[in-house]
Amino acid sequence: MMKNPQGSGKLFADLKPKKINKNNFKKYGWIIEWDGQEKAKSVNQFRIVIRDRKVIGWRIAYLIVREKIIDKLEQHPFSMESFEPVKGEAVLFICSGKTPEKIEAFKLDQPVILKRGIWHGIICIGKEAHVKITENNRVKLVFRKLGFKLSLQPERARGFSLIGSANY
Repeated sequence: MMKNPQGSGKLFADLKPKKINKNNFKKYGWIIEWDGQEKAKSVNQFRIVIRDRKVIGWRIAYLIVREKIIDKLEQHPFSMESFEPVKGEAVLFICSGKTPEKIEAFKLDQPVILKRGIWHGIICIGKEAHVKITENNRVKLVFRKLGFKLSLQPERARGFSLIGSANY
């Protein structure tokens, strides 16, 4: 069980989602974007963003996120995973395997790839969010109970003020 990231004595933990950029996301994974040289606008271009030569086979999944409160995170210790927003708004809670008490929140407003072993959970803003996921064909899934809940404060959902509450 994890401790409240803002201290065990506090009922609420303020986690404000950050806008994803290369610098603040690099310890967790990669942004799926074009960062190569662009050729003529009339020519198709292809770029491999990340490759894992140790794993054979992958799968594409479609996730409809309806949960607004989570009390656990999941991890794939041996494989990467992409989260690609399709429709709606979502917040991705993540922390490294080395520092699981330091949970960060990111508005999922662009496609990203999580590194192996990154703890993660996702909630929607509004009714639901749709996310395309690409991951290894065979995935080991590990869950970690938080000991508190992560959610959005309803009155400030559009401002993305996040709270975590201890065992309510």
